[in-house]
Amino acid sequence: MPELPSTARGTATRRRILDVAADEFAERGIAGARIERITRAARTNKAQVYGYFGSKDGLFDAVVSDSIDRLTTIAPFEGADLAGWAVRLYDEYLRQPELIRLTTWIRLERRPTGRLFDDADHAAKLTAIEEAQAAGRIRAGDPFELLTLVIGMSCAWSPASGVYAAGLDETAAVHTRRRELLRESVTRVLAP
Repeated sequence: MPELPSTARGTATRRRILDVAADEFAERGIAGARIERITRAARTNKAQVYGYFGSKDGLFDAVVSDSIDRLTTIAPFEGADLAGWAVRLYDEYLRQPELIRLTTWIRLERRPTGRLFDDADHAAKLTAIEEAQAAGRIRAGDPFELLTLVIGMSCAWSPASGVYAAGLDETAAVHTRRRELLRESVTRVLAP
């Protein structure tokens, strides 16, 4: 088998590190995660991890950014269909519960109050909400507060729930019922 060019090897190594680190951080948080476990599972070394990410905190930030990018690609945001977006988020939280666990660790270990992410992270979403409001498709109100409400509703059965965390092992009928309830609830809350 021919050897991969160094750029492709570097990209593959970086991807392995991110994937392994996502699991490590989701399970143990920033303080509990260990670079030694990450390097062992990713079949690399500390020098490469620090070369790519600078520090353990830098690696965590890269993991969170990568996770958000993947979520945005899989569950694209549509200001005209916030109810559909909430349902897509519900589905992704089922498939990738580590996404919620990562944000929970940010809240626990970095930002216990206030906004979890900077405004720039939500700028396009807020603009889309403002446009939907201007077109009369959704209710008036602070776009960030509406976005926060929709995200919170989508997390109702996620690992962040204080009541019940859903799992893929539940029946399709149960998930369909929740999706319908979520879609209807978001639609009603945002009605003009």
